[in-house]
Amino acid sequence: MGTKNNVTEFVLFGLFQSREMLHACFIVFSLFHVLTLLGNLLVIVTINASKTLNAPMYFFLSHLSFADMCYPSTTTPKMIADTFVEHKTISFNGCMTQLFSAHFFGGTEIFLLTAMAYDRYVAICRPLHYTIIMHWQKCSLLVGASWVSGFLHSILQTLLTVQLPFCGPNEIDNFFCDVHPLLKLACADTYLVGLIVVANSGMISLVSFLILIISYVVILLNLRSQSSESRHKALSTCGSHIITVLLVLVPPMFMYIRPSTTLAADKLVILFNIVMPPLLNPLIYTLRNNEVKNAMRKLFRLMGRKVIWEEK
Repeated sequence: MGTKNNVTEFVLFGLFQSREMLHACFIVFSLFHVLTLLGNLLVIVTINASKTLNAPMYFFLSHLSFADMCYPSTTTPKMIADTFVEHKTISFNGCMTQLFSAHFFGGTEIFLLTAMAYDRYVAICRPLHYTIIMHWQKCSLLVGASWVSGFLHSILQTLLTVQLPFCGPNEIDNFFCDVHPLLKLACADTYLVGLIVVANSGMISLVSFLILIISYVVILLNLRSQSSESRHKALSTCGSHIITVLLVLVPPMFMYIRPSTTLAADKLVILFNIVMPPLLNPLIYTLRNNEVKNAMRKLFRLMGRKVIWEEK
């Protein structure tokens, strides 16, 4: 660990080397990023503007949408800008900031999904006690704990990486600074750090995935004793959540549950994880939820009336 750190910047290989593919990437990911920001912003505005969307589920969803806006914003704008640059570089401090931010918002997203699963469990399995159990103090505590847990997860990952010596190679075969490629470049034995990364990132993803799957198994078993109408409504809500859980948690398990190695598929897997869930979550949670769709219609009508009034 005493080796001098003389690396001031890292070179990013990016997604593709082909100029045609880079142009395609610019168009596709610029469009995806704008749609992600607008979609999640619409969900946040709708929930905060609507008087009917005041259940704890929507409180959690507004925070998930905010995390979904921030998570791809830590990497996608840089990736889009790099499509115009031949020599893609990022400063050492910028690299560590990107590493921290990506894991902070990505980790928070996972913890928020776990809190949302708990909310659904109480709503379906303990309906008579729901308002007593899921009071606003507890909801605020669960959301606060999700953000703090995301921060602690990320700061540990970043502190472990930033204190490593980087003395020679500085080329990262990726489109952003992630922990495995950085450990590969360190001029020191990173075996122990790699194990901590597996415990920190891999086990968080795996344990959260198992908790979520178990909770939904319990919910589905409990639904057998309910009416067909209640069953249909609950399955619709849970179906949306299960799709999101699979999109968010399967890629990190693939990436971080193994020892510190890099595979050819890693770039595409992590790209999918960063781009697709934040893009699809607004669609998943609105298209299958009549309350949100009705609230959006009211919001659009209100905005339309306001525009007409101002024109008069």
